[in-house]
Amino acid sequence: MENDLAVRIVLLVVMAGSGLLLIWMARATASGRLKRNAIAGIRIPSTMASEEAWLAAHIRAKRATMIAGISSVATGFLALLPVPAPVLAAVVLVGCGMMLGFVLYGARVGGRAAKTVSAESDG
Repeated sequence: MENDLAVRIVLLVVMAGSGLLLIWMARATASGRLKRNAIAGIRIPSTMASEEAWLAAHIRAKRATMIAGISSVATGFLALLPVPAPVLAAVVLVGCGMMLGFVLYGARVGGRAAKTVSAESDG
């Protein structure tokens, strides 16, 4: 039983921590505080082309990335519910899937926004 609680606490820390990191990153990149870099953000050729493309992509992707972070934090807290292990596994897998889905959607719409900015500055 104690081992079960330890697993749930680790899940809480990992999921909530990654969610809070996503929320912070969405805000920092969309506000321009987090500039182009090699570690965090949407790092595809269209977003790395210029600071304007980087900012446009992250402004457009902010909502989806924030939802990904919120879903991750919520999943972390749901891991503390007293449910059987198979239910816990399903909850965490669904939460991770939601987080991944929203991050990928944000990258997609952000990439499109960056391409639009690049096309406007070229033409």
